[in-house]
Amino acid sequence: MLKGKSISLRPIRETDIDQLYSYQIDIDNRGDFFPRGILSQPAFRKQFQENGFWSKDDGMLVMVSPTDEILGHIEFFKTVNYLDEYELSYHVYAPEHRGKGMTTEAVNLLVSYLFETKQVNRIRLVIHPDNLASRRLAEKCGFKYEGTARGAWYNKGVHQDVEIYAILHKDVIVA
Repeated sequence: MLKGKSISLRPIRETDIDQLYSYQIDIDNRGDFFPRGILSQPAFRKQFQENGFWSKDDGMLVMVSPTDEILGHIEFFKTVNYLDEYELSYHVYAPEHRGKGMTTEAVNLLVSYLFETKQVNRIRLVIHPDNLASRRLAEKCGFKYEGTARGAWYNKGVHQDVEIYAILHKDVIVA
């Protein structure tokens, strides 16, 4: 478990699966900037049974309150084989929990963990230009804006631009 000041990140337990699947299929709660795709319930359960949503080059942790209430999730995954990087994705499930700094804390915790345990040089965020909250988060966490990938993301029936932010291993002091 990765412990922060207001939240912790922990692996997914089998007892979390039904609740997590309910969050995963609630497309209306994703906002404008989280991908719309869903997995079938059997595929979701199979993925958990195969590796607990954790492997060498990808993983998902839940963000939990001090009372172990699941508030959201954060995940990392390899982008492409020839790049020495991971990408992060995150989602706070309930609107009333958003904007309180927990995702910033989760990103900082996971970035530190990945740089401590994985031989990877960079971690990136792919952010829609209109997603001001994620752009602020990237800057607060020390990610640098690298450019715009034009028409790279297909969501809600439209090809959209995304902005690339990244942080390098040397930019993070790992204790």
